[in-house]
Amino acid sequence: MQSDGFFSWVGETLGNIIRAIVEFLASIFANLFGAMDGFIDGLTRSLGISPSMFSLAILVIGLLLLVNGVRALLRGGIIGGLIWLVLGLLVLSWLIP
Repeated sequence: MQSDGFFSWVGETLGNIIRAIVEFLASIFANLFGAMDGFIDGLTRSLGISPSMFSLAILVIGLLLLVNGVRALLRGGIIGGLIWLVLGLLVLSWLIP
C-alpha cells in the first residue's frame, strides 16, 4: 500500500509540473500573438491599408525596394539608386491611398 501511494504522489506531482509548463508556454505565446496582432492592426490602420497578407507582402516588397535604392546610392550608383527608389515609391503609392 505504501508504494501505491508513493507512485500516485509521483504521478500527480509530475502531472502538475507538466500542466504548469504547458500553461506557462501557452500564456507566453498568447501574449506574443496578441502583441503581433496589435502591431499589425496599428500599422495597417495608420497606413490606411487592409490587414491582409497580400497588403503586408506588398508593403514589405515596397520597403525592400526603397532599402535597395538607398544602399545603391550609398555605394555610389546614382542611376541604379534612383531607379530602385522610384520603383519602391511606385509600389508604396499604389498600396497606400
